[in-house]
Amino acid sequence: MKKRILSSVLAATMVATSLAACGGSQKPAETAAETKAEAKAETKAAEETKAAEETKAAEETKAETEAAKDGEYKVNEAAAADPAVVLTMAEVNPVDDTICGKMDKKFIEAVEAMSGGSITIDLQGSGVLGSESDVLDSMLGGGGDIDISRISAFALTSYGAKKSVLLSLPYTFESRDHYWNFVNSDLGKEILDESEKEGIGVKGLFYGEEGFRHFFTVKDKPVSSVEDLKGMKIRVSNDPIMVKMVESLGATATSVSMTELYSALQTNTVDGAGQPIVNYASNRFDEVGPNLTLDSHTLGAIEVVIAEDSWNNKLTDNQRAVIEEASKIASDYCHTIAVETEAKVLEELKARGCNVIEITDMGPWEEACKAIAEENAQGDLADVYAKIKALA
Repeated sequence: MKKRILSSVLAATMVATSLAACGGSQKPAETAAETKAEAKAETKAAEETKAAEETKAAEETKAETEAAKDGEYKVNEAAAADPAVVLTMAEVNPVDDTICGKMDKKFIEAVEAMSGGSITIDLQGSGVLGSESDVLDSMLGGGGDIDISRISAFALTSYGAKKSVLLSLPYTFESRDHYWNFVNSDLGKEILDESEKEGIGVKGLFYGEEGFRHFFTVKDKPVSSVEDLKGMKIRVSNDPIMVKMVESLGATATSVSMTELYSALQTNTVDGAGQPIVNYASNRFDEVGPNLTLDSHTLGAIEVVIAEDSWNNKLTDNQRAVIEEASKIASDYCHTIAVETEAKVLEELKARGCNVIEITDMGPWEEACKAIAEENAQGDLADVYAKIKALA
């Protein structure tokens, strides 16, 4: 573009020189005035040429960007013509540097692009709309203030989704591959659809994961064995499985909200808690709980759900199709980024001085928690649990 502008200016300059030569017989005053006018015209012409070139370049860049976007996301033209709708999405974790947040933003990007802008999603992160239970209460209450939320799969247990409890049982998943085998199975779809089938009030859209959950503890209380946990006060959410697990390991389960956990560790109200690695780092828990024990007690299985009222009454059939397609994209994206994101964050934690404790023998940990699976996977659930385990 610079070359084109320079050529235009040189051409204008040559014209000016030619005109000046033809006017050599004029009176000096007339020549000076005309030369000044010609110079002014030349400057204006050059400015107009430059502006035109810049406008053209901007339009080309915009067209290229839109073409690239269309290449990644195919716009649903029917959805694009539907009435505009704004949906509010809740996320308890920070959205910029967590696996959950990145997955949420990928989902939103896909929805907004494929809907041609007819759907806008307002993401509210860092728990500003409340804890997961607060958000679910709001969604199920039918107030319409929150339409979509990223939740832990086990959060639905207390609302009647009986099968989802199996995803939070300690040491259910042997690896991430095991979990994603489950996600992509018919059984995974069956459990995702459970909340809608049971009439709980939310519809499961897709699965993701935060990585395995590990315990972390305050400075003077590192944990390298089950015995080290005995007598400690460990923060848990209001989930009976998590409470039972902590108690089975010999610690005291203490209920503290996520928004209060940092200060609870700082004041020794609790001695530790459990979080996936990326969430632990993002919330800066290493500042007050610098011992990270890689015990992998549960995989952070997560779901994104939408209020049935929002699904049925705020969206058209075309827009629902867009959200379903975007759900597949976001789930696959989570699968892709989870391992590499966690590995990078773990190295950063070590560089920050975090005491990372590897557990080489999971036997004692699994044995201590064995009764929890036996207690919760009974009757029909026992068969479902066996199927999950068989997907390893």
